[in-house]
Amino acid sequence: MPKIIDHNKRKIQIAEATWKVIVTEGLEQASVRKIAKEAGLSVGALRHYFSTQSELFAFSMKLVSDRVKKRATEKKYDGPPIEVMQEILSEFLPINDDQYIEMEVWLVFSAKTLVNSELKSLSKTVYQEMRSVVEHVIQSLVDLQMAKDNLDKHLEIERLYALIDGLALHSILHPDELSTDKMQATLKYHLKSLCKYAE
Repeated sequence: MPKIIDHNKRKIQIAEATWKVIVTEGLEQASVRKIAKEAGLSVGALRHYFSTQSELFAFSMKLVSDRVKKRATEKKYDGPPIEVMQEILSEFLPINDDQYIEMEVWLVFSAKTLVNSELKSLSKTVYQEMRSVVEHVIQSLVDLQMAKDNLDKHLEIERLYALIDGLALHSILHPDELSTDKMQATLKYHLKSLCKYAE
């Protein structure tokens, strides 16, 4: 009886191999041959799942986004509002090994969006999705009557989004300078600065 192959699992396996090659050797070295070897497949077998390198990169980039969304939606958040908001936003920060790899791969792919229209389109979609989470956090502060009276909701959405991006980028580029604890403390400090009282 022929072995039944779960094609989606195989595609994820290849995408994870792509991540590993990118993290260890860089995007420019992420050839189909190296990725196939890392995945334990022949080049021909890999081409069966992804006919082009661009298609493989798009799937690999989307997998990062899917993992973050899955984690965020399946997690149960409980506690004081500021702590819950911090925990939600921390899904976008490299606060553990898995999230560090995801963020590093995402940043590498983000640079590639400048010359790859398929990746650029995906990046824009994820940008909008992440922005909606940030908007939800700011709106929650307003709805819970925790936000300062003069808070400019639209500007604060942009500022918080920029802070999250900046923390993630600095953590990847300068991990010795920006620890997980410092990232979390900075995020919490900023959230509290938006409130009319400290929690």
